[in-house]
Order: sequence, then C-alpha cells, then structure tokens
Amino acid sequence: MASSEGFLTEEQREMLKLATQNAEILSSSPKSPSSLLSDHPLKVPASGKAPNTGIAVRHVRRTHSGKLGRAKKDGAGGKGTWGKLLDTDGESHIDRNDPNYDSGEEPYQLVGATISDPLDDYKKAVASIIEEYFSTGDVDVAASDLRELGSSEYHPYFIKRLVSMAMDRHDKEKEMASVLLSALYADVISPAQIRDGFVILLESADDLAVDILDAVDILALFLARAVVDDILPPAFLTRAEKTLPKSSNGFQVIQTAEKSYLSAPHHAELVERRWGGSTHITVEEVKKKITDLLREYVESGDTFEACRCIRQLGVSFFHHEVVKRALVLAMEIRTAEPLILKLLKEAAEEGLISSSQMVKGFSRLEESLNDLALDIPSANALFQLLVPIAISEGWLDASFVKSSSDNGEVQKEDGKIKRYKEEVVTIIHEYFLSDDIPELIRSLEDLGAPEFNPIFMKKLITLAMDRKNREKEMASVLLSALHIEIFSTEDIVNGFVLLLESAEDTALDILDASNELALFLARAVIDDVLAPLNLEEIGSKLAPNCSGSETVRMARSLIAARHAGERLLRCWGGGTGWAVEDAKDKIMKLLEEYESGGVVGEACQCIRDLGMPFFNHEVVKKALVMAMEKKNDRMLDLLQECFNEGLITTNQMTKGFSRVKEGLDDLALDIPNAKEKFSFYLEYAQNKGWLLPVFGDGHIPAVAN
Repeated sequence: MASSEGFLTEEQREMLKLATQNAEILSSSPKSPSSLLSDHPLKVPASGKAPNTGIAVRHVRRTHSGKLGRAKKDGAGGKGTWGKLLDTDGESHIDRNDPNYDSGEEPYQLVGATISDPLDDYKKAVASIIEEYFSTGDVDVAASDLRELGSSEYHPYFIKRLVSMAMDRHDKEKEMASVLLSALYADVISPAQIRDGFVILLESADDLAVDILDAVDILALFLARAVVDDILPPAFLTRAEKTLPKSSNGFQVIQTAEKSYLSAPHHAELVERRWGGSTHITVEEVKKKITDLLREYVESGDTFEACRCIRQLGVSFFHHEVVKRALVLAMEIRTAEPLILKLLKEAAEEGLISSSQMVKGFSRLEESLNDLALDIPSANALFQLLVPIAISEGWLDASFVKSSSDNGEVQKEDGKIKRYKEEVVTIIHEYFLSDDIPELIRSLEDLGAPEFNPIFMKKLITLAMDRKNREKEMASVLLSALHIEIFSTEDIVNGFVLLLESAEDTALDILDASNELALFLARAVIDDVLAPLNLEEIGSKLAPNCSGSETVRMARSLIAARHAGERLLRCWGGGTGWAVEDAKDKIMKLLEEYESGGVVGEACQCIRDLGMPFFNHEVVKKALVMAMEKKNDRMLDLLQECFNEGLITTNQMTKGFSRVKEGLDDLALDIPNAKEKFSFYLEYAQNKGWLLPVFGDGHIPAVAN
C-alpha cells in the first residue's frame, strides 16, 4: 500500500492541509485557545465529517516509552506531549498596559468572604426599629415594621433588645418599652415568645449588671410591669426562679419583683406609674374614659373621632373592655346599635382592635349575661342576634361560635341556681349601701339555699374586687360574721376554690385580681375564718400550675411575713388600723372601766367604736375570764345587752365561749373554780339563746390562734 511505502494518501494530504490552516489561525490571535475554538470554527474535510468522529486538529499521540502521557488541565504538555499550543521558551507574562489585555487571563485568587448570620442581621434590624420608636413613639409603625421584618422565630431577641436598650435610658423610654410590649402581645408576638424573651433577659442579667449599675432593680420593675399588664402570668416567676442559680442576678431580679413590687398593697397602680406612665390613670379611670367616649360617639356619630380616642387611650391590651362596653351600650340604647356595630367594624378593619381582643370582649360579655339580664331582661336574646351579624361582616372570628357553644354546655345552670344568683347580687348591692350585716343574714336565711353558700361567697368577693377599698373591707368583715353563724368552714373553703378556679377569667375584668384574691385569702386566715391548714386543702383542689395555685402561694407568703396580722387588718384601710395586740389592750381597758362601775350603754358604744366586729369574740372571752377573776357576774349583763343590740352576733358569742373552753386547763391554775364557773356561764348563755346549738352538742368550732 502507499502508506507502507512512506507516501500519504489523498485523504491524509487533505487533513494535513486543513490542520496547517487551523494552526495559522490560532497563532495569529493573542486570545486564549478556548475562546478561539468558539470564535473560529475549525474546518473539516469536504466529506463533512472528521475521521474517528474527533475534532479535526486533535491527534492521538502515544509516548515511545510505553507510558501514558496525558495533557495537563491547563493545556500544557505532560511527558511525551507537545506542550501548550502557545508556549514560548520563556515564562508568559501578562502586561496590564497591553491594549489587548484581558482581565479574564488573570490567575484566579480565592478570597475569604464572611458568611452572614440571620440572627445578627435580625438584631441589627430591630435595633433600628427600636431607635425609631423611641424617637417617634408611634406604636403602630413599630408593630408594622416588626411584622414586615419577618423572622418571627427571633422575636424573643427583640424583647431582650428592647428592654436592654430602654434600661440604659430615661424613664420615658422605659415606659415606652412597656407600652410597646403590651401592644405587641398576642397580635405580633405570641405569649410563649414573650415568656422566652424574659427568660433570655433573666439569664443575661449578670452581663447587664456590668454596664448598668441598678440593672437588677430596673429589670425587676420590667418583670413586675409585665405581670401587671397581663402579658406574663404570675406563675412565670415561680417557674423561672427554679431554672436560675440562686447566686445569679436573674434570681435576684425575680426576688425583687415579688417582694418589692408585686407583694405591696395597690402594687398595680404603683408599678404602672413608676416611670410616669403614659396614661397616668388607674383601671377604673380607663373604664370610665371608655364609657364616656362611647356615649359621646353615640351622640355625635363621628366614627373617625371615636377611633382616635380609643387609640389615644394607649391600652391596646385592654381593648376587650371597649368591645364589651360598646355591646352593652348597644343593648341599653337600641337606637344606638347600628352606630356601635359600625364603630366595631371600622376598628377591626383598621387593626385598631385585634381579632383576639374582639373575641375576648364578646366572651367576657357572654359570661356576664346573667348579671346583665337583671338590668336588661332581653340581654341574652340581643347577644344571640349580635354574634351572627359580627361574624357575617367579618370582624368577629367564626371560631367564637364553637367555643361559645362548648362553654355554654359546660356552664349551663338550672333555673334554681340562676334565680339564686340574681337574688344574692341584689342582697350584696344593698349591703354595700347599708352596711347592715344582720339584715343581710336574715335575707340569706329567707332564701333557704345553704347548699349555694359557696356561690354567694364567690359573688361577694368578685363584686367587691371591682369596687373600692371600702367594699373590700366590708366583704372581709361580712365573711367573719357569716362564718359559723350560717356558713361552715367547708362553705368558705369551697367558695375560695370557686374563686381561684376562675381567677384567670376574673383577671380579664380586674387586672390586679391575683393579688387581691391573695389578700382576701390571707385576711380570712387572720380573721380566724380559715385555719392555715385550710390553705393546703384549697391548694390541693387546684391544678398545680394554674393561676389559682400561685395565688394560694402568695397568700402563704403574706401570712408568713413579719407583723402579718397588723398589715392584713389594714390591707383595705379598714377598722381602726390598730394591731391585734392594741385591740386586745383597748378591750381590756373598756371592760375594766365597766367592771368598776361603768354604764352598759357607754361600754357598748366603746365596743362599737373599735370598728372590729369580726374580733368581738375577744370581747366575749375577756369578759368571761374577768367575771371569773373578779367574781362579778356584771359582765353577763354587758354581754346580754350586746347580744340584744346585735352588736355581738351568735357566731362571735359561740367563738368566744369556745376559746374560753379551750383554755380552761390553763385558767384553772390561777382560778381553781374556773370549770365550775364556766359551766354556770355556759348554761346561762344557752338559756338566753346566745350560742349556736352545735355548742351544746359538744362540737366546738375550731379557732385559729
């Protein structure tokens, strides 16, 4: 063959010619080989295809050594190859001043880049939002910015950043931070995230204390304010305390919040005004302002102005009260219903009243329908008409109907209980006006429903809590008078259980409900209405981590404090404000004056002036002991007169005799015939009708010392 003789075939000659032409094209351009392959398509033989289906200029070349010599990645030759297409003898040098310089020919360099942390980005963004809020004070803009920022999983860090930035500023910013937290609660930041945010703050209290000298006190005040504003449950303090080391500043923060801020009488008002609060008004004043603005709206019909007034109140967490009072007003003034519905719809569409606050307002009204029916007989029917209207117009969540029907099944009452509640509400209102305990007792006896005594007690304290200190003191005094006379200890215990089970619902109407319930509970122990062991019994009937259990714990703390008796007797500003020992001294002096020749009428007036009817059993006890010591039965005349006037009730008489009977063994050491004397006095009292029948049966009521 021709190929074996060293000659090229025609096909081989054609391929060589094409390869030469392609090589000339490549060598005439300064561009890289890779770019040229795309800019200048290589020619192929006329047959239209290259042999072996490879690229025309590529030839398989084998090493003579028998080893495989592959080209390097960058195109340079390996051993036994031809090297780079454009290789020169010297090292290639890129001249950046060359007109044909191409930056793409520069060697690649790896440059380190910082990876962005989403949490760091979030913290920077919220710092800007907070700074702007402190400058403008616009809660709505801050809430909108936070919502648009997204990353809701990082909201606990927003709470930490907001509070920590406010801690290092003036009282104005601290107050603004608390107001913003209340506004964001539930609508933008979930309750669980609020709790997590405060946990992070407590855990970082040691670091905050390095930069802020009084960090513990300021953070304790933020914590107390969150509890007062109902964005943190009181039980949060107990749970968080268990997770922190006792030596940490976070633990100290919780201790300070509990002891310095949340345990003081009227602490809610004090905490709200500590930083010169934006509203400077109490809960009662807020309620009055809401009522006034709604009535003005009904007269003017100006929806825009009404919404402005609601927004100006600055209590978005309390908007459920606006909803409740607006609906009540629509029921009271039937012609105002269209205007009220228009206002609520407008407020919901603007986002002024959140969906959760709207549902909460309807729920609270539904719970109080039975009481409302006393003033508005058609309240139930009107409410059932309003609910579907609100749902159909889109400003009340449809889920309300299901929860409402579920609650209705649970809370359904028979006619007897309903009528009883209506009667006792009237009786309690009359008592608050007249302060006539004997008349109230007669009214209860006329009802003839002792099995409902716990319900009466719940109503009494609930109504008192929503009034002034005068009514709270009257309720405590009444409990002492009712105890044993017509209420057993079991009735009192069950009444407190009912109250504590519904404590969270009560807190929707009365922001300071938990603290006030603790005061009522502690006061009942001091007044001998309950024994300390009864608190254990009450606590055992409640769920372990509920708000009611926390209230029982608070009551125990109040009782265990120094001078607890004196403090709790003064908690509502009632009585004379004397300590128990002072009251005992005054009783002893008035009895001594009477025994030495005083007038019965004057002695009765002195007892009345003490202003402590729940402590009159001490008068009975000391009068009997003095009669034994002086061998003067004149004291019986005084007790008879006090009983005739209703000054000392059967309850207090029985309790006084019980206490003397319990101490007879000790009395016999000083008065040898004490037991004989007591038997004579006991028979006399029973003949006169001073004592309860149970005393004669040997069942003496237990008395806490």
